[in-house]
Amino acid sequence: MNLNAFAPIALLGGSNLLMNLAWYGHLKSPHRALWTAVLISWGIAFFEYCLAVPANRIGAHAYSLAELKTMQEVLSLATFVLVAWWLFGTKPGPSTLAGFAFIAAGAFLVFKSPFG
Repeated sequence: MNLNAFAPIALLGGSNLLMNLAWYGHLKSPHRALWTAVLISWGIAFFEYCLAVPANRIGAHAYSLAELKTMQEVLSLATFVLVAWWLFGTKPGPSTLAGFAFIAAGAFLVFKSPFG
């Protein structure tokens, strides 16, 4: 796997980890003022963009836009599960896993294009 194919995956993984922390991490401190949570989330999101933009720029040389978006969504769900488990102790149940399996099947369709 060349750099143009691997780097977007790694960068999008890091990007989505940061974004999930920005979206949900503030829920661990509900006593903080909302404006503080927004500013901290924006600060985290800045670094998320520092990974996402290069991921897409590099990835456009190896993947279609649909493939890049699909990777982003799958990685978003995977990192969400990690953040929810790590920060909140929320483990995915059978219905969540089944839903993610359907999403994975959709990702397969985008990458393998069995219908042309």
